[in-house]
Amino acid sequence: QVQLVESGGGLVQAGGSLRLSCATSGRTVSRYAMGWFRPAPGKEREFVASINWSGGSTTYADSVKGRFTISRDSAKNAVYLQMNSLKPEDTAVYYCAARTVNAGSYVFNEWPYWGQGTQVTVSS
Repeated sequence: QVQLVESGGGLVQAGGSLRLSCATSGRTVSRYAMGWFRPAPGKEREFVASINWSGGSTTYADSVKGRFTISRDSAKNAVYLQMNSLKPEDTAVYYCAARTVNAGSYVFNEWPYWGQGTQVTVSS
């Protein structure tokens, strides 16, 4: 079993930055792909970004490409989401997810492990 705990959310002005962290416990996630999701209109959870086991392959939603960066520290069993140039439409609860496949997925129900989420609010 894997437990995921997000942190780093908060209130920021448009154009600002935040860094989200996802701490993991339980089984090591060194062989898990990791991802970030957020709710969106018409979707329970929208894909934001993912990273494979080694960190050598990352994928981003078009809406965040060039502004967000996902990374992982396997020694610390942690995953990060650096969010720059934030926009009001980025306001959401951000969820960390894990799956035992060496590749991300855009489909939220293909990720079996989830954290409780961290709120990000971007003011205009």
